[in-house]
Amino acid sequence: MSAKYIYLANILRELIFQNTGSGIYKLPSEHELCVQYHVSRQTVRAALHLLTEEGLIEKRRGSGSFSTGLGTRENTISIIVNNADEYTTPALLADLKSVFREKGYSAQTYSTYSKIAIEREILENLRTAPMRGLIVEGTKTALPNPNLDLYEHLMEKGVSILFVGGNYPALASAVYIKDDNYYGGYLLAKHLIQLGHTRIAGIFKIDDIQGVERYSGFVTALRDFKIPVTEELLLWYTSAKLEALQTKSDTGFLTSFLRRNKSLCSAIICHNDEIAYWLIRELRYADIRVPEDISIVSFDNSYMSDLDSIRITTLSHSKHQLGKTAACALLRLIQGETVYSEELPWNLISRGSDCAYGHHHHAASDEK
Repeated sequence: MSAKYIYLANILRELIFQNTGSGIYKLPSEHELCVQYHVSRQTVRAALHLLTEEGLIEKRRGSGSFSTGLGTRENTISIIVNNADEYTTPALLADLKSVFREKGYSAQTYSTYSKIAIEREILENLRTAPMRGLIVEGTKTALPNPNLDLYEHLMEKGVSILFVGGNYPALASAVYIKDDNYYGGYLLAKHLIQLGHTRIAGIFKIDDIQGVERYSGFVTALRDFKIPVTEELLLWYTSAKLEALQTKSDTGFLTSFLRRNKSLCSAIICHNDEIAYWLIRELRYADIRVPEDISIVSFDNSYMSDLDSIRITTLSHSKHQLGKTAACALLRLIQGETVYSEELPWNLISRGSDCAYGHHHHAASDEK
């Protein structure tokens, strides 16, 4: 039997290779294989067992044997991020790669450094690269992007693409897994309003769709609670400002904002924990106390929310949720399944950087 089952496994392996990229491939039934190749059921089962051990097929009770999505000689997934070493990205990459490795795929990471030209160069190189799937953290997703033609070209070639953390709205058919940013902005604003704050500032990233969506939720909450939007209390920053902050500790955009508005607001919503961390440092230099003088809240529940002696009230997901959800979604795309975009809900983690508005002034007057 040994020669026969290996021979049959080789034939089936080639069938799987030929059908890779065309969605899930269902192998013929055991009976059909017996008849077609003139072999016993024992030989068929031994061949299918071998392919299962190789990770090429999986058996579904009552349905038969299906390809897993592995099948080409190059089972590579490419991952494009803004910066592989920055902020929450290392944890995201670890979660993505863990799922891919478990399923038999290797992963290659590329960084755009938030540069449209670098993104294009990466995509041009990937046009001829042997890969099955592509995970993308978009570059300046709030702005029109000249590289969408290359994403469309890759999709036409049969490469499964999934966007993580954000998306390009102009790529309407592209699947994404990201935070529910609108709801997050609304949730933080509502939390502060319920603490009695009515003069709430916001700091958001203007060239990132996350920032636009978080701002949208924030101002909608203000509207719903009959609080006017005060333009002076909004600070928009760019990827270039963020890079200067990260590489040179250039906090100029934060300090100038505080000089203009420190007496106008009682609370500030920050785009993420990174901005909140630097803002709290600048407030300390200006002798403004958190939370006694001003409340600070943010997004992400990252390590930076715990770096300072003042622990930041922030929004959180379940641990590993974004990376593992995105990785599993891409693998389902590779298998040819229908996958829908998903926005992950936030939970509020209340710590020490915010307090009720009345408490601000009681605490300040008590000390005086």
